[in-house]
Order: sequence, then C-alpha cells, then structure tokens
Amino acid sequence: MLRVRDSMTQDIFTLGPEASAAEAWALCREHKIRHVPIVEDGRLVGLVSDRDLRDVSPPRENREAATMRWVRVGDMMSRNVVTIHPLDTVDHAAREIYDRRIGCLPVVDEGNLVGIVTSSDMMRTLIELIGARDFGSWVEVEVANEPGQLANVTDVIRDRSVNIAGVYLAQADRETYRTIVLRLETENPDGTVRALEEAGYRVAVVRSSAPATLHNPFEER
Repeated sequence: MLRVRDSMTQDIFTLGPEASAAEAWALCREHKIRHVPIVEDGRLVGLVSDRDLRDVSPPRENREAATMRWVRVGDMMSRNVVTIHPLDTVDHAAREIYDRRIGCLPVVDEGNLVGIVTSSDMMRTLIELIGARDFGSWVEVEVANEPGQLANVTDVIRDRSVNIAGVYLAQADRETYRTIVLRLETENPDGTVRALEEAGYRVAVVRSSAPATLHNPFEER
C-alpha cells in the first residue's frame, strides 16, 4: 500500500512510435484512459496524452479524420518523461504529480515499463489509507505537541471498544498544540467524544460521513 507497485495500474495500453494519432485517440476512448505510453521493445520512449491528441485534431470534425491518421505519435509525444520506480513510496509519487502538475507517472524498472500511476490512482490510495470508503466518523483531537500523545488518545478509544479506520497528524499550527485526526468505525461517536473530553482533551470537530450517492449528470440533459 505504501509502495508505488501496490497502487500502480499494471494493465497498460501502449503504442509504438509509428502508430497514428487516430489509433491513440481510439485507444483512449475505448479504454477510458488519458495517457498512452509509447514504447519500443518494452522500453519507454515517450508519452502521449489526450490533450496532445486534441491539439492535433481538426476543429468541428471527427477525431479520426485524415489529419489524425497521418500524424505519428512518435512526432508528437513528450520525450522527457518523468518516471518513478515501483519501490518508491506513494507519497513520493503524489508529490511528483502535484508539484509537477502532471497527470501520471510511468513506472519503470531497469528501463522497462512495468506500470503507470495516475492522479486517480493516488486518490484511490488516499481513500483506502484513511478508511474513507465505508461509513464512519471523523474526530479531531487537539493535543499537546509532545511525544506519546497519539498513544494516549488511542488508549481512550480502545477502552470504548471502537475501531480506528485511519489516523493522521495535521500540521502543527502552534508550537505547543497540534491536532490528531482519526476516522472511527462508528456513525455515533458521542460516547467516544465524551470519553476524550473527560480525559482532558479538546475535541475540535466531529463530522459523520457516508459514501456519496451515485449521480449521472447526463440524466438532466
């Protein structure tokens, strides 16, 4: 879960540099992908995005018009591609995607393309890491900025027989205090909140959450 190999997509759709832009566009549409790695003999040589393909498509015409059929992806691909190793951490991958404002990172091991990690993969990993896929509650606990506070807070929650689905520390906004954010596997954290307050902690925010309802925007058109 904390390595790129655990979050990357391994079923990669690739093309060679001699393929046409029309082929790349058809691949993106068929498999609902936004990036196509360009490879030769299993080795990454470039990357083409759906944005690149839209730039060469003729206006007000079909995406598979003649213009796209004669443009080679090898002539339009990005060659200086930022890559990552499968044993790199997911936080490293997330920082690269965010800081560089890119949509994906091809995963390369000893020169060979072995996967791809996208911004969507990072979002899915974040959801799984913080336990946000199921019903539960967020509890924010303000504690002294000193060692041992996390263990003390979790001891209180353990005594309430409540499972913790996820936990992280918010950045300290003050030198003396910081906030521990926990996701609890309960829709009614009131008893746990009272126990934390009785232990001398300030519970700043409690938010209950549930999975979002599936919505199709095209139904309104």
